[in-house]
Amino acid sequence: MATIFGTATSGLLAYQTQLRTAEHNIANVNTPGYTRQRVDLSAQTPTLTGSGFVGTGVSVDTIRRTYDQFLTERVRDTASSVERYDIYERFAGRISDVLGDPVAGLNGGLEGFFQAVQTLADNPASVPERQLLLTEADSLVARFGYLDDQLNSMRRELNGQLDSMLGEINSLSQSIADINQDIVVATGRSGGNPPNDLLDSRDRLIEELSKFVSVKTVSQDDGSLNVFIGTGQSLVTGSSAGTLSLGGSAYSADYKVIRYSVGNSSTDITSNISGGQLGGLLAFRDEILDPSQNAIGRIGVVLASEFNAQHALGMDLDGNLGGSFFASGSPAWSANNDNSGSGSLSVSYDTSNLDDLTIKDYILSYDGSSWSLKDSDGDSVTMTGSGTSASPFNADGLNIVVSGTASSGDSFQIRPTRNGADGIGLLISDVRRIAAAAPVRIGETTNSNGVPTNSGTGSFSLDSVGSSFSALSASITFTYDATADEFSYTDGSSISGTLSYDPSSNAGDSYTVAGITFTINGTPANSDSFVISANSKGVGDNHNMLALAALQTDLTMENGTTNLQGAYGQLISDTATRTRQAEINRDAQFQLNQNAREQRDSVQGVNLDEEAANLLRFQQAYQAMARVITVADSMFQTLLSATQR
Repeated sequence: MATIFGTATSGLLAYQTQLRTAEHNIANVNTPGYTRQRVDLSAQTPTLTGSGFVGTGVSVDTIRRTYDQFLTERVRDTASSVERYDIYERFAGRISDVLGDPVAGLNGGLEGFFQAVQTLADNPASVPERQLLLTEADSLVARFGYLDDQLNSMRRELNGQLDSMLGEINSLSQSIADINQDIVVATGRSGGNPPNDLLDSRDRLIEELSKFVSVKTVSQDDGSLNVFIGTGQSLVTGSSAGTLSLGGSAYSADYKVIRYSVGNSSTDITSNISGGQLGGLLAFRDEILDPSQNAIGRIGVVLASEFNAQHALGMDLDGNLGGSFFASGSPAWSANNDNSGSGSLSVSYDTSNLDDLTIKDYILSYDGSSWSLKDSDGDSVTMTGSGTSASPFNADGLNIVVSGTASSGDSFQIRPTRNGADGIGLLISDVRRIAAAAPVRIGETTNSNGVPTNSGTGSFSLDSVGSSFSALSASITFTYDATADEFSYTDGSSISGTLSYDPSSNAGDSYTVAGITFTINGTPANSDSFVISANSKGVGDNHNMLALAALQTDLTMENGTTNLQGAYGQLISDTATRTRQAEINRDAQFQLNQNAREQRDSVQGVNLDEEAANLLRFQQAYQAMARVITVADSMFQTLLSATQR
């Protein structure tokens, strides 16, 4: 009889637990992150009788979650990707809008400036056209400054976002560490049974963490989870949580990196961060913000350098050689905070190879015997020269001079064009100082009445004045010898020589004398002569302004493959492409995340129809067990009645 009561009681208790668990599931049907629970039952040890083993009822082994780790991790991973691409697309889209703005963007400014240059070339003596050029130049400089300010403002906003996110991550990691401790204690107190609701709470925290950074977890025997972020950096170990903070890089306090701290130890883990909003912001900075600022700076550097070089070769309204038209930024460099030597750098632009400038940053390192250069992609860059003032290191449009005494392991960061947009400025305010004319003129010799004396059809035409030119102290006269097919030339002092010229084979050829390049055509007669002289009172000459206008289309960027506006167009195109790709990836990952959630919820979520059916099933079982007790009681009462007689 006792066995019947025991069996019935075990059933009552088991199905009471089943009913309570089903009720708990129904109550939490709308609780975010709740995982459906189920009761695991097993038969109790049977009793051996003469007729064999007789069952003794049912035991509740444990209550566990219907949990699928693979599906849960898929939800986290795809959620992390959605957040990464979403914040990347939002920030990138803002830069794309600024760069492509027809009013604020650089393309319209360059177009307007060079149109003003061409307008002045059409009327080089006109003061209004000269003033228009200065106005357009000032507007162009303002656009450079505006774009640089916008990018710096976005950088400050990005740093603020990073700092806020790190605070959220630290709060979540500490909460996960605390709940790890609670789970370990609860598991121990329950004899190893899982504290399901605490496990759900921890999963919700980890999923929230995955929105900020990619997350991997490793289960421990005591029930705790170790949490790793990015590419394997430990964030939570048992009940201990590390701390993330925003700090300056090894090269600059203004350039922020992610630091991981445990105790008094702090490590830069920026390169380990991936996924989530944190990874998205860092990727945006590396792939769009930094390159965009460098690219705009490079355009400013090349424009200022090339325009200044040509402007210096012209002559202004007062007969003076032109000076610099634009102020220009210079390469920035900084030493690693951990350098132990006294080495320092002097970095300048290699104006003869300015088209080699890139939009990358560089690290110059010393290993104790030699120097090496790597770009921001980690690729080695070939350097020529020895790094001295007499023979600087030459690489990618830069001259690098090393001074002092560097120690092994010392390194320096070089940012060639980061300050280019901020550094450009207009140096000329007087319209008379615009050097529109060439400093020399070429013509036939004339008699005292100004009538040309040549009898042949030969002609000299000025092409350009080069960087080696210096103001002429005397005119250079070229005299043709038809017998020798050559011109002899002299200024009567330091300049003299001969030029081979055969009208049948050399017509249209260019020659350079004293930095002056000119073209000879036609058939000069014997003793015909031509004169290159200072262009005094040449206010109507536009040779230099035409050369300045040609800079709009000259291939001065990307190793001589594109011009200034082409380089800016490439920047806009690349930014727009990356923005669109991020948008496509975000939408794709969002759909994958939705699918993963649906699959997870189909396994782990509460189904009200199923739970309603379970309630009926468990209730009937409970009632059946109660009926067994009633039957047992009736049997017992019958037995008592029989024994009383």
